[in-house]
Parts: sequence; C-alpha cells; structure tokens
Amino acid sequence: MKVYTYSQAREKLADILEESKKEEVIIRRRKGDTFSIIPKLPLRRSPFDVVGLRKRITRKEIIEAIRESRERT
Repeated sequence: MKVYTYSQAREKLADILEESKKEEVIIRRRKGDTFSIIPKLPLRRSPFDVVGLRKRITRKEIIEAIRESRERT
C-alpha cells in the first residue's frame, strides 16, 4: 500500500490510478483526512438482465393474463 499527499496525487493522478490496479493507494490531506483508491470491477451482466417487480400476484393470475393477451391477437 502506497500513501501519497494530496499534492502528489494531483500531479500524478493518471499514474496513481494505474498503480491502484495492483495495490491499494491512500491519499492523505493536510488536515489528516485519508482516502483509499481501489479499482471498481466492471459488472459482467447480461443486457437482458432486468430487475423483477415486487407485486403480489399469483401464478394463476399471471397465466390468465398471458392467455387473455394471446386471445386478443
């Protein structure tokens, strides 16, 4: 883990971001605040993945709705 001052981080931001891919990087401000930089892993999700709805509906009601929609066409 490497620690940089805020000023160093401003000057070398691109290098520090690359370095954070290998190990955690800490940036310390003058007042003592510290911040950790770790890379966020990309989400590997399907573009077809959708969030479900939380509805109180029974299986029977779902099947009936599907049958009704098919009968209309």
